[in-house]
Amino acid sequence: MQRRAFLRTGGAVGTAVALPQSVVASTAASASTALESSPDGDPLGRVEVDGAAEAVVGDDGETAYLAATTGFVTVDISDPADPTVLAERLDLEVDGTRMTEILDVKVDGDRLAVVGPANRTSADVFHGFVIYDVSDPADPVTVSDPYETGSHIHNCFLEDDLLYVVENDTDAHSLVIFDIDDEPTEIGRWSLLDHEPEWEAIYWLARYLHDVYVHEDVAALAHWNAGTYLLDVSDPTDPELLSRVRDTDLETQRALENEDAQMGLPGNDHYSAIDDSGDLLAVGREAWETGGDAPDGPGGIDLYDISTPSEPAFRATIDAPAADDASYYGGMWTTAHNFELRDGRLYSSWYQGGVKVHDVSDPAAPDERAHWHDVDKAGFWTARVADPGETFVASSTPLIPNADTEGALYTFRNDLSEASADASDPIPGLSGPTAAVGLASGAIALEWLRRRRGVDER
Repeated sequence: MQRRAFLRTGGAVGTAVALPQSVVASTAASASTALESSPDGDPLGRVEVDGAAEAVVGDDGETAYLAATTGFVTVDISDPADPTVLAERLDLEVDGTRMTEILDVKVDGDRLAVVGPANRTSADVFHGFVIYDVSDPADPVTVSDPYETGSHIHNCFLEDDLLYVVENDTDAHSLVIFDIDDEPTEIGRWSLLDHEPEWEAIYWLARYLHDVYVHEDVAALAHWNAGTYLLDVSDPTDPELLSRVRDTDLETQRALENEDAQMGLPGNDHYSAIDDSGDLLAVGREAWETGGDAPDGPGGIDLYDISTPSEPAFRATIDAPAADDASYYGGMWTTAHNFELRDGRLYSSWYQGGVKVHDVSDPAAPDERAHWHDVDKAGFWTARVADPGETFVASSTPLIPNADTEGALYTFRNDLSEASADASDPIPGLSGPTAAVGLASGAIALEWLRRRRGVDER
C-alpha cells in the first residue's frame, strides 16, 4: 500500500471547472408519474448530474455531494427550488492513472472522501481514496496525497478524522479504518473470516462486505448473505463484535448456485443505517426476481430495535413496491437501495419504485407518509435529509440496464401528501429475461462507462 503524489482532474487542481450548459441547468421539476393525490408531492427542483450515484448532504444542509462515476459533483441546495451545480470534478486521474467507477462519496465537516473503483477490475485504474477540503464547496481541493489501497472500495463512511473503508477480495472481507487527520494511516481492521471462517466456503460475492455505517461507537456492516454485523468501534484500533442479524443461514447458502445466492432473497444485506438516537437499525436488501423459491422478488427494508446493541430485536419489514417484471434485466427496478433515518422518519430510495418517507417512531408499525416516482426518468439511488423537518434530496442514476433513467439530483418537501396508490399495486414494467450477473452497482456502472468511453472495463 502506498500514497500517490498528486491528483489530476483534467485541469489545474483547485480551480473551478467550466461546466457545460447541460450539466449546470436546473429546473423546477414536474412529475410525469406521481402517486400523490395533490401537487404538494411533486419535487421542488431538479438538476442534471451525469453519471450520478450516491449523494450525501453537508452539515449545514446547504450543499449536496454526488458521486458521478468518473468523479464527483457539488450542488448548492440552499434554495431547494433551484438546485445549482457548484463544482464538477470528473475524469479524475492520479499520476496519470484514471479513477473510475466512483459510486460513493462521504462528507463530514469540511472533508470529503472520494473512493473507487467500486468493484474488482483488471483495468489499469487507481484503487484507493482521495480526501478533499470542501470548506468552499465551489472549489474542492485535495488535502493529502491520494492513498492507494491495492483493492477496490465499494463504499465508505467518514466521521471526524476516521475513514471507514470496506475491503473485499477472495481472501478476506474486512472493515479497514484510517486516520486521515494528516496523511492517511491505517489504524485498525476487522474481518468476517477471522470470526466466522466457515463462510470462506461460500461464493465470495454472497459474503461480500457491501457497506458500512457508523453512529457514535457502533458500526453496522452489511455483509450480504452473511448478515449485518454490529461492531463496537469506540477503540478504532481494535473493533469488537457486538452482534449480528441474519436473514438466511450457512447451510442454505451451501446449496445455492453462485448467482442465485448473490441475486435473490433471502439475504442480500446491501445497506444498513442507525437512527440518530442509536436505538433503531434499518437493513435494506437489494434483490431481484430470480425464478426461485419464495421469497422471490425485490428486497425491502427490515427494522430492528438495537437499544441493547448486543441483542437486536426484529420489529417490522417495509416491502418493496411491486413490478410486473422484477428481474435484473426487466428494466423496472423497485428493490430497496440507500436511505437515511432521522427524527423518527425513514427516507428511502427504491430505484424506479421512487422515494418514500415512513414514520418509524413506532418501528413495529411503520407508517408510509409519502411516495413519489417517475418511472420514465428517475431511478433513485439514495434519499437524504437536507433541512430537517423541511426538505430532503434524492439522487437519480442513469445506470439501470434496459431503462432510460437520468442522472440528476431532486429536492423534495419533507411533508409530502400521503400516497394514493397501494404499495402492493405493481408498477408497470418492461419484459426481459431473468438474470443474475454480479453485484448490481458494479454491472450497471461498467455498462455506463463502456457507453460513455467506448472502452472495455474488464
